[in-house]
Amino acid sequence: MDTQSKTITQLVKDNPLYVFALNSEAGELFQNEKTLFVGIGKVNAAYHLTREIQLNRPELIINLGSAGSNTFTKGTVVNCTRFIQRDMDVRGLGFDLYKTPLSNEEIVLEYGVTIPGLPDGICGTGDNFETNHDTTDYTVVDMEAYAMALIAKQEQIPFLCLKYISDGADGSAAEDWTIQVHNAAIAFKKVLDSIVIASQSTV
Repeated sequence: MDTQSKTITQLVKDNPLYVFALNSEAGELFQNEKTLFVGIGKVNAAYHLTREIQLNRPELIINLGSAGSNTFTKGTVVNCTRFIQRDMDVRGLGFDLYKTPLSNEEIVLEYGVTIPGLPDGICGTGDNFETNHDTTDYTVVDMEAYAMALIAKQEQIPFLCLKYISDGADGSAAEDWTIQVHNAAIAFKKVLDSIVIASQSTV
C-alpha cells in the first residue's frame, strides 16, 4: 500500500516523523518516536527537514509546536492546514503583502491533513516573535510551519500540523509561552493517541 492510499490513522501508526522546533515542546512523551528538532525559524526548519527527507524519507510529517493566537484560547490544540508567510513583504516592488515574488505559490498555502473535531487555523509563520497580533489574515502565529508545509507539499509527503496555543501573541506572550510550552507535549499525545484508538475501534 503506497502513502497516497493510506488513511491518516494508518500513517500515524506507521512510524511517522515528528518534527518540533524545540525539545521542550516534546518533553519526555515522544522519546520512543522518530523525532526531529529543527530549532527556531524558517531557515532552520527548511534545512533540517530537507536534510532528514534526503536521508530517511518519511511517509508522514507531523509538525507539533507551540504558537500564539488571539483567536483561540490558551491550551487549545489547533489543526493548521493553511499557511501564510507573514513576514514576506515586498509591497515596495508592487507585490501583494505575503506574496513571494516570482513564485507560483498562492499567498495562502493550502496543504495538510485535517483531523475531525479539532479547530482549524490559518498559521502565519515569520522570523519574529509576534507580540502585537492585530490582523485577521491568520489566526495562529508561529516561526516554522510555513517552511515545513511548503517542503512537504513539494515532496508530496502528507503533512499534519498541530499547534498548541501557548500565548495570546500580545504583550504577555513571552511570559505565557515560558509557562505553557511544557504542557504542549501532553496535549499533543492525547490528540494523537485518540487517532490511533479511533482506528482500532473501527477494525
